[in-house]
Amino acid sequence: MVGFVATIGMFDGVHLGHQFVLQQTIDLARESGLQPLCITFDHSPRQEQVLTPLDEKVRLIRQMGIDRVEVLAFTAELKSLTARQFMEQVLRNQMNVRVLLTGYDNRFGRNREEGFDDYVRYGRELGIEVVSLPPAPSEGREGVVSSSYIRQLLLEGQVAEAAQCLGHPYSISGRVAHGEHIGTELGFPTANLVPSESQLIPAPGAYAVRVTFNTPHSSLHTQSGMMNIGTRPTFDGHEQTLEVHILHFHEDLYGQALSVEFVKRLREERRFDSMEALKEQLKQDAIQAEQAIKETSR
Repeated sequence: MVGFVATIGMFDGVHLGHQFVLQQTIDLARESGLQPLCITFDHSPRQEQVLTPLDEKVRLIRQMGIDRVEVLAFTAELKSLTARQFMEQVLRNQMNVRVLLTGYDNRFGRNREEGFDDYVRYGRELGIEVVSLPPAPSEGREGVVSSSYIRQLLLEGQVAEAAQCLGHPYSISGRVAHGEHIGTELGFPTANLVPSESQLIPAPGAYAVRVTFNTPHSSLHTQSGMMNIGTRPTFDGHEQTLEVHILHFHEDLYGQALSVEFVKRLREERRFDSMEALKEQLKQDAIQAEQAIKETSR
């Protein structure tokens, strides 16, 4: 039976800190003649908005080179297990984990009551070697990368800095729904994107984005665009919308699935005195969006 080197965590965003952990797991598995395994969970116990939906998170983890990803449901039964019970029943008996790679301050088990030294002791009793992760490289303006820090950046509209911490652009996906066709009247037709309710949406404003989609006449491809997130104050709107204008594109996308990568925040959302003033601003936004995307593609 194949044995595994495992690491455990939420891995929301699969950011640079997570990528460091996953690469350490892969390297240790290779050195030990075992297979790498990532254990994650279907949702956060804190019920916060996520950076990556579950299927996207699993895809990013596998993209790192870890073929086996186990997704555990946060059931009442799982929450009731002590750390030792979890290590015995789940890690050893169900998954044949031989080595557990974990941060020194990482905690799991009922109420997160125990710590690293306890895991090492339980591991000796159960035949699981518990290894401490080396310190991860520091990134970001606060010298640390964490999912909560990246959420903070996105809620401030700092999508470019969030991308630096993630190691990839922040993205959201959804389907195109019918809107009020205001963009068409302005000469900038938009796709009204409906994302997952669980995913975090960046701060209101106008953004340069890359949009990936299928059309009936083409295969999957990506084009430059701009997105407005907000309530459309110029038109006395109240509900937040996510409207994507794809540059130099005129086909109908209603009902289609879109993936939007954020490149740069162009400006805050604001109210304009007239439709003409808004139209002129949109022209400037389009020029700036195209330029920002070109600069990041070099």
